[in-house]
Amino acid sequence: MTDPRRLSLPEFTAMLAMLFATIAFSIDAMLPALPQIGAELSPDAINRAQLILTAFMLGMGLGTFLAGPISDAVGRKATITAAFTIYIGAAIWAVHAQTLDSLLAARFVQGLGAAGPRIVSLALVRDLYKGREMARVTSIVMMIFILVPAIAPSLGQLIMGVTGWRGIFWAFVIFAALGMTWLNLRQPETLPRPMRRPLRPAPLWSALREVLLHPEVRLYTLVMTLGYGQMFALLSAAPQLFAAYGQGPAFAQWFALMALLSGTGTVLNARFVVRLGMRRIVIAAYRMQVIAAGLMLVGLILGLPTGAPAFAAVFVWCVSLFFMAGVTFGNLNALAMQQMGHIAGMAASVVSAVSTVLAVALAAPIGLAFSGTAMPLVLGALICSGLAWALMRRTIEAT
Repeated sequence: MTDPRRLSLPEFTAMLAMLFATIAFSIDAMLPALPQIGAELSPDAINRAQLILTAFMLGMGLGTFLAGPISDAVGRKATITAAFTIYIGAAIWAVHAQTLDSLLAARFVQGLGAAGPRIVSLALVRDLYKGREMARVTSIVMMIFILVPAIAPSLGQLIMGVTGWRGIFWAFVIFAALGMTWLNLRQPETLPRPMRRPLRPAPLWSALREVLLHPEVRLYTLVMTLGYGQMFALLSAAPQLFAAYGQGPAFAQWFALMALLSGTGTVLNARFVVRLGMRRIVIAAYRMQVIAAGLMLVGLILGLPTGAPAFAAVFVWCVSLFFMAGVTFGNLNALAMQQMGHIAGMAASVVSAVSTVLAVALAAPIGLAFSGTAMPLVLGALICSGLAWALMRRTIEAT
Protein backbone atom coordinates (compact mmCIF):
# COMPACT_ATOMS: atom_id res chain seq x y z
CA MET A 1 0.00 0.00 0.00
CA THR A 2 1.34 3.44 -0.97
CA ASP A 3 2.14 5.79 1.90
CA PRO A 4 -0.25 8.78 1.48
CA ARG A 5 2.47 11.05 2.90
CA ARG A 6 4.84 10.32 0.01
CA LEU A 7 5.25 12.10 -3.28
CA SER A 8 6.79 10.15 -6.13
CA LEU A 9 10.49 9.66 -5.49
CA PRO A 10 11.65 11.93 -8.36
CA GLU A 11 9.40 14.82 -7.26
CA PHE A 12 10.22 14.38 -3.57
CA THR A 13 13.94 14.32 -4.33
CA ALA A 14 13.73 17.41 -6.52
CA MET A 15 11.71 19.31 -3.91
CA LEU A 16 14.12 18.28 -1.16
CA ALA A 17 17.11 19.37 -3.26
CA MET A 18 15.50 22.79 -3.69
CA LEU A 19 14.94 23.15 0.06
CA PHE A 20 18.55 22.18 0.78
CA ALA A 21 19.79 24.47 -1.99
CA THR A 22 18.40 27.49 -0.12
CA ILE A 23 21.48 27.35 2.13
CA ALA A 24 24.12 27.10 -0.59
CA PHE A 25 22.37 29.70 -2.74
CA SER A 26 22.14 32.09 0.21
CA ILE A 27 25.89 31.84 0.80
CA ASP A 28 27.51 31.35 -2.59
CA ALA A 29 25.38 33.79 -4.61
CA MET A 30 26.60 36.56 -2.28
CA LEU A 31 30.30 35.96 -2.95
CA PRO A 32 30.69 38.11 -6.10
CA ALA A 33 28.84 40.96 -4.35
CA LEU A 34 31.09 41.22 -1.29
CA PRO A 35 33.68 43.60 -2.81
CA GLN A 36 30.94 45.92 -4.12
CA ILE A 37 29.05 45.88 -0.81
CA GLY A 38 32.28 46.57 1.09
CA ALA A 39 33.13 49.51 -1.18
CA GLU A 40 29.62 50.96 -0.81
CA LEU A 41 28.76 50.33 2.84
CA SER A 42 32.18 49.96 4.50
CA PRO A 43 34.80 51.73 2.34
CA ASP A 44 37.17 52.27 5.26
CA ALA A 45 37.19 48.58 6.28
CA ILE A 46 36.41 46.50 3.19
CA ASN A 47 37.22 43.22 4.97
CA ARG A 48 34.10 43.73 7.13
CA ALA A 49 31.98 42.76 4.13
CA GLN A 50 33.04 39.17 4.88
CA LEU A 51 30.79 39.34 7.94
CA ILE A 52 27.81 39.17 5.57
CA LEU A 53 28.55 35.46 5.31
CA THR A 54 29.52 34.82 8.92
CA ALA A 55 26.45 36.68 10.23
CA PHE A 56 24.25 34.39 8.12
CA MET A 57 26.07 31.30 9.38
CA LEU A 58 25.82 32.46 12.99
CA GLY A 59 22.06 32.93 12.67
CA MET A 60 21.73 29.56 10.97
CA GLY A 61 23.73 27.88 13.73
CA LEU A 62 21.58 29.34 16.49
CA GLY A 63 18.37 28.62 14.59
CA THR A 64 19.42 25.01 14.07
CA PHE A 65 19.26 24.44 17.83
CA LEU A 66 15.50 25.10 17.84
CA ALA A 67 14.30 24.14 14.36
CA GLY A 68 14.35 20.37 14.91
CA PRO A 69 12.54 20.35 18.28
CA ILE A 70 9.97 22.89 17.02
CA SER A 71 9.20 20.68 14.03
CA ASP A 72 8.74 17.72 16.41
CA ALA A 73 6.10 19.79 18.26
CA VAL A 74 4.14 21.53 15.48
CA GLY A 75 4.91 19.48 12.36
CA ARG A 76 7.39 19.66 9.50
CA LYS A 77 5.44 21.79 7.03
CA ALA A 78 4.44 24.46 9.54
CA THR A 79 8.04 24.79 10.76
CA ILE A 80 9.55 25.07 7.28
CA THR A 81 6.84 27.52 6.21
CA ALA A 82 7.43 29.75 9.25
CA ALA A 83 11.18 29.55 8.68
CA PHE A 84 10.82 30.57 5.03
CA THR A 85 8.59 33.48 6.07
CA ILE A 86 11.34 34.73 8.40
CA TYR A 87 13.91 34.19 5.65
CA ILE A 88 11.89 36.15 3.09
CA GLY A 89 11.19 39.01 5.51
CA ALA A 90 14.90 39.29 6.33
CA ALA A 91 15.82 39.27 2.63
CA ILE A 92 13.45 42.19 2.01
CA TRP A 93 14.99 43.97 5.02
CA ALA A 94 18.43 43.45 3.44
CA VAL A 95 17.26 44.98 0.14
CA HIS A 96 16.53 48.24 1.97
CA ALA A 97 19.54 48.23 4.32
CA GLN A 98 21.48 51.52 4.15
CA THR A 99 24.34 50.59 6.50
CA LEU A 100 26.52 47.53 6.84
CA ASP A 101 25.33 47.00 10.42
CA SER A 102 21.72 46.90 9.25
CA LEU A 103 22.63 44.48 6.48
CA LEU A 104 24.47 42.23 8.94
CA ALA A 105 21.44 42.19 11.24
CA ALA A 106 19.22 41.23 8.30
CA ARG A 107 21.60 38.44 7.31
CA PHE A 108 21.64 37.11 10.87
CA VAL A 109 17.83 36.89 10.88
CA GLN A 110 17.90 35.37 7.40
CA GLY A 111 20.22 32.69 8.76
CA LEU A 112 17.76 31.97 11.56
CA GLY A 113 15.11 31.35 8.91
CA ALA A 114 17.41 29.21 6.77
CA ALA A 115 17.89 26.81 9.69
CA GLY A 116 14.36 25.50 9.07
CA PRO A 117 14.87 23.99 5.62
CA ARG A 118 18.40 22.95 6.61
CA ILE A 119 17.37 20.72 9.52
CA VAL A 120 13.68 19.95 9.04
CA SER A 121 14.22 18.70 5.48
CA LEU A 122 16.31 15.90 6.97
CA ALA A 123 13.44 15.12 9.33
CA LEU A 124 11.12 14.81 6.30
CA VAL A 125 13.39 12.10 4.92
CA ARG A 126 13.57 10.32 8.28
CA ASP A 127 9.76 10.36 8.54
CA LEU A 128 9.29 8.64 5.20
CA TYR A 129 12.33 6.45 4.61
CA LYS A 130 14.58 4.17 6.61
CA GLY A 131 17.87 2.36 6.17
CA ARG A 132 19.12 1.99 2.62
CA GLU A 133 16.11 3.79 1.15
CA MET A 134 16.90 6.83 3.29
CA ALA A 135 20.57 6.65 2.29
CA ARG A 136 19.61 6.48 -1.39
CA VAL A 137 17.33 9.53 -1.20
CA THR A 138 19.91 11.54 0.73
CA SER A 139 22.69 10.56 -1.69
CA ILE A 140 20.65 11.65 -4.71
CA VAL A 141 19.84 14.98 -3.05
CA MET A 142 23.50 15.55 -2.19
CA MET A 143 24.59 14.78 -5.75
CA ILE A 144 22.23 17.52 -6.97
CA PHE A 145 23.29 19.78 -4.11
CA ILE A 146 26.94 19.67 -5.27
CA LEU A 147 25.95 21.64 -8.38
CA VAL A 148 24.53 24.61 -6.45
CA PRO A 149 27.86 26.08 -5.23
CA ALA A 150 29.14 25.68 -8.79
CA ILE A 151 26.45 27.85 -10.38
CA ALA A 152 25.38 30.18 -7.54
CA PRO A 153 28.27 32.70 -7.84
CA SER A 154 27.66 32.98 -11.60
CA LEU A 155 23.96 33.57 -10.96
CA GLY A 156 24.81 36.17 -8.32
CA GLN A 157 27.20 37.89 -10.71
CA LEU A 158 24.59 37.86 -13.49
CA ILE A 159 21.90 39.31 -11.24
CA MET A 160 24.28 41.92 -9.86
CA GLY A 161 25.20 43.00 -13.40
CA VAL A 162 21.55 43.80 -14.11
CA THR A 163 20.17 45.04 -10.79
CA GLY A 164 23.15 45.68 -8.50
CA TRP A 165 23.86 43.66 -5.35
CA ARG A 166 20.43 44.35 -3.83
CA GLY A 167 18.82 42.34 -6.62
CA ILE A 168 20.45 39.18 -5.25
CA PHE A 169 18.22 39.47 -2.18
CA TRP A 170 15.14 39.68 -4.40
CA ALA A 171 16.36 36.43 -5.99
CA PHE A 172 16.46 34.90 -2.50
CA VAL A 173 12.84 36.00 -1.98
CA ILE A 174 11.73 34.37 -5.24
CA PHE A 175 13.70 31.17 -4.62
CA ALA A 176 12.35 30.74 -1.09
CA ALA A 177 8.79 31.54 -2.16
CA LEU A 178 8.95 28.86 -4.86
CA GLY A 179 10.28 26.26 -2.43
CA MET A 180 7.67 27.14 0.19
CA THR A 181 4.84 27.01 -2.36
CA TRP A 182 5.98 23.66 -3.75
CA LEU A 183 6.16 22.19 -0.25
CA ASN A 184 2.70 23.42 0.78
CA LEU A 185 0.91 22.51 -2.44
CA ARG A 186 2.38 19.07 -3.02
CA GLN A 187 3.89 17.55 0.14
CA PRO A 188 1.51 16.11 2.76
CA GLU A 189 2.48 16.52 6.40
CA THR A 190 4.80 13.67 7.39
CA LEU A 191 4.46 13.88 11.18
CA PRO A 192 0.93 12.99 12.35
CA ARG A 193 -0.38 14.78 15.44
CA PRO A 194 -0.27 11.67 17.69
CA MET A 195 3.47 11.38 17.03
CA ARG A 196 4.32 14.99 17.91
CA ARG A 197 6.24 15.88 21.08
CA PRO A 198 5.60 19.07 23.06
CA LEU A 199 8.39 21.64 22.96
CA ARG A 200 9.79 21.82 26.48
CA PRO A 201 13.05 23.40 27.70
CA ALA A 202 13.94 20.40 29.87
CA PRO A 203 14.54 17.88 27.02
CA LEU A 204 16.58 20.50 25.11
CA TRP A 205 18.77 21.16 28.12
CA SER A 206 19.10 17.44 28.80
CA ALA A 207 20.19 16.77 25.19
CA LEU A 208 22.66 19.66 25.31
CA ARG A 209 24.21 18.32 28.52
CA GLU A 210 24.38 14.76 27.23
CA VAL A 211 26.02 15.79 23.96
CA LEU A 212 28.57 18.10 25.58
CA LEU A 213 29.39 15.69 28.41
CA HIS A 214 29.83 12.60 26.22
CA PRO A 215 33.62 12.40 25.55
CA GLU A 216 33.51 11.03 22.00
CA VAL A 217 30.59 13.17 20.84
CA ARG A 218 32.31 16.22 22.30
CA LEU A 219 35.50 15.38 20.38
CA TYR A 220 33.65 14.85 17.09
CA THR A 221 31.78 18.14 17.58
CA LEU A 222 35.06 19.94 18.20
CA VAL A 223 36.64 18.36 15.11
CA MET A 224 33.61 19.45 13.07
CA THR A 225 34.02 22.97 14.48
CA LEU A 226 37.65 23.10 13.33
CA GLY A 227 36.66 21.86 9.87
CA TYR A 228 33.80 24.33 9.48
CA GLY A 229 35.96 27.16 10.83
CA GLN A 230 38.67 26.91 8.19
CA MET A 231 36.12 26.37 5.42
CA PHE A 232 33.99 29.37 6.46
CA ALA A 233 37.13 31.55 6.64
CA LEU A 234 38.19 30.63 3.11
CA LEU A 235 34.66 30.99 1.79
CA SER A 236 34.21 34.49 3.22
CA ALA A 237 37.59 35.72 1.93
CA ALA A 238 37.51 33.91 -1.43
CA PRO A 239 36.48 36.90 -3.62
CA GLN A 240 39.29 39.06 -2.18
CA LEU A 241 41.77 36.19 -2.38
CA PHE A 242 41.08 35.53 -6.06
CA ALA A 243 41.19 39.26 -6.81
CA ALA A 244 44.57 39.55 -5.06
CA TYR A 245 45.97 37.04 -7.56
CA GLY A 246 44.47 38.85 -10.55
CA GLN A 247 41.38 36.67 -11.00
CA GLY A 248 38.66 38.95 -9.60
CA PRO A 249 36.67 39.31 -12.86
CA ALA A 250 36.73 35.54 -13.41
CA PHE A 251 35.94 34.65 -9.79
CA ALA A 252 32.57 33.02 -10.51
CA GLN A 253 34.04 30.76 -13.18
CA TRP A 254 37.01 29.70 -11.04
CA PHE A 255 34.71 29.10 -8.06
CA ALA A 256 32.45 26.91 -10.20
CA LEU A 257 35.42 24.80 -11.25
CA MET A 258 36.62 24.60 -7.65
CA ALA A 259 33.17 23.49 -6.43
CA LEU A 260 32.90 20.77 -9.07
CA LEU A 261 36.41 19.44 -8.43
CA SER A 262 36.03 19.43 -4.65
CA GLY A 263 32.52 17.96 -4.93
CA THR A 264 34.11 14.70 -6.04
CA GLY A 265 35.06 14.27 -2.38
CA THR A 266 31.42 13.56 -1.51
CA VAL A 267 31.15 11.06 -4.37
CA LEU A 268 34.36 9.25 -3.40
CA ASN A 269 33.35 9.15 0.24
CA ALA A 270 30.03 7.51 -0.63
CA ARG A 271 31.91 4.91 -2.68
CA PHE A 272 34.63 3.99 -0.18
CA VAL A 273 33.20 4.71 3.29
CA VAL A 274 31.82 1.20 3.78
CA ARG A 275 35.16 -0.38 2.87
CA LEU A 276 37.50 2.00 4.69
CA GLY A 277 35.37 3.26 7.61
CA MET A 278 34.42 6.78 8.62
CA ARG A 279 37.21 7.43 11.12
CA ARG A 280 39.95 6.29 8.77
CA ILE A 281 38.71 8.55 5.98
CA VAL A 282 38.41 11.58 8.27
CA ILE A 283 41.92 11.10 9.65
CA ALA A 284 43.35 10.73 6.14
CA ALA A 285 41.54 13.87 4.95
CA TYR A 286 42.85 16.05 7.78
CA ARG A 287 46.35 14.61 7.38
CA MET A 288 46.15 15.49 3.68
CA GLN A 289 45.16 19.07 4.54
CA VAL A 290 48.00 19.42 7.05
CA ILE A 291 50.44 18.45 4.28
CA ALA A 292 48.76 20.66 1.67
CA ALA A 293 48.56 23.71 3.95
CA GLY A 294 52.11 23.10 5.20
CA LEU A 295 53.51 23.03 1.67
CA MET A 296 51.48 26.10 0.75
CA LEU A 297 52.75 27.95 3.82
CA VAL A 298 56.37 27.13 2.95
CA GLY A 299 55.77 28.39 -0.57
CA LEU A 300 54.31 31.66 0.72
CA ILE A 301 57.20 32.17 3.14
CA LEU A 302 59.80 31.50 0.44
CA GLY A 303 57.93 33.71 -2.00
CA LEU A 304 55.77 32.10 -4.68
CA PRO A 305 56.37 33.21 -8.26
CA THR A 306 53.97 35.97 -9.26
CA GLY A 307 51.21 35.68 -11.82
CA ALA A 308 49.73 32.42 -13.06
CA PRO A 309 52.00 30.00 -11.08
CA ALA A 310 51.10 31.67 -7.78
CA PHE A 311 47.38 31.56 -8.54
CA ALA A 312 47.62 27.93 -9.67
CA ALA A 313 49.17 26.98 -6.32
CA VAL A 314 46.50 28.91 -4.38
CA PHE A 315 43.71 27.39 -6.46
CA VAL A 316 44.95 23.82 -5.93
CA TRP A 317 45.15 24.45 -2.18
CA CYS A 318 41.59 25.87 -2.13
CA VAL A 319 40.33 22.75 -3.93
CA SER A 320 42.13 20.55 -1.39
CA LEU A 321 40.42 22.32 1.52
CA PHE A 322 36.92 22.04 0.08
CA PHE A 323 37.65 18.44 -0.93
CA MET A 324 38.51 17.77 2.72
CA ALA A 325 35.12 19.18 3.72
CA GLY A 326 33.37 16.85 1.30
CA VAL A 327 34.91 13.73 2.81
CA THR A 328 34.69 14.70 6.49
CA PHE A 329 31.48 16.52 7.45
CA GLY A 330 29.02 13.73 6.67
CA ASN A 331 31.24 11.16 8.36
CA LEU A 332 31.71 13.31 11.46
CA ASN A 333 27.96 13.82 11.81
CA ALA A 334 27.41 10.09 11.53
CA LEU A 335 30.17 9.33 14.05
CA ALA A 336 28.72 11.79 16.56
CA MET A 337 25.22 10.36 16.14
CA GLN A 338 26.35 6.75 16.70
CA GLN A 339 26.27 7.33 20.44
CA MET A 340 23.06 9.40 20.44
CA GLY A 341 20.46 7.13 18.88
CA HIS A 342 18.03 7.55 21.76
CA ILE A 343 17.92 11.37 21.26
CA ALA A 344 18.96 11.51 17.60
CA GLY A 345 16.79 14.48 16.57
CA MET A 346 17.75 16.77 19.42
CA ALA A 347 21.36 15.61 19.37
CA ALA A 348 21.63 16.40 15.65
CA SER A 349 20.34 19.92 16.30
CA VAL A 350 22.74 20.43 19.21
CA VAL A 351 25.83 19.10 17.37
CA SER A 352 25.07 21.14 14.26
CA ALA A 353 24.30 24.31 16.22
CA VAL A 354 27.33 24.12 18.51
CA SER A 355 29.78 23.33 15.70
CA THR A 356 28.41 26.06 13.42
CA VAL A 357 28.36 28.81 16.06
CA LEU A 358 31.85 28.00 17.34
CA ALA A 359 33.14 27.75 13.75
CA VAL A 360 31.93 31.30 13.07
CA ALA A 361 33.94 32.46 16.08
CA LEU A 362 37.02 30.85 14.48
CA ALA A 363 36.34 31.93 10.91
CA ALA A 364 35.65 35.62 11.50
CA PRO A 365 39.12 36.61 12.82
CA ILE A 366 40.90 34.40 10.26
CA GLY A 367 38.98 35.96 7.38
CA LEU A 368 39.29 39.51 8.71
CA ALA A 369 43.09 39.04 8.93
CA PHE A 370 43.24 38.85 5.12
CA SER A 371 45.83 41.35 3.89
CA GLY A 372 46.38 40.63 0.22
CA THR A 373 47.87 37.11 0.39
CA ALA A 374 46.66 33.64 1.33
CA MET A 375 48.94 33.56 4.40
CA PRO A 376 46.28 34.03 7.17
CA LEU A 377 43.92 31.54 5.52
CA VAL A 378 46.62 28.91 4.99
CA LEU A 379 47.98 29.33 8.52
CA GLY A 380 44.45 29.04 9.93
CA ALA A 381 43.84 25.86 7.92
CA LEU A 382 47.15 24.36 9.04
CA ILE A 383 46.37 24.97 12.72
CA CYS A 384 42.73 23.84 12.50
CA SER A 385 43.51 20.71 10.47
CA GLY A 386 46.44 19.84 12.69
CA LEU A 387 44.30 20.06 15.81
CA ALA A 388 41.46 18.13 14.13
CA TRP A 389 43.89 15.38 13.07
CA ALA A 390 45.28 15.11 16.60
CA LEU A 391 41.78 14.93 18.11
CA MET A 392 40.70 12.25 15.64
CA ARG A 393 43.76 10.20 16.58
CA ARG A 394 42.53 10.29 20.17
CA THR A 395 39.16 8.87 19.15
CA ILE A 396 40.89 6.02 17.34
CA GLU A 397 42.96 5.19 20.40
CA ALA A 398 39.90 5.32 22.65
CA THR A 399 37.87 2.93 20.46
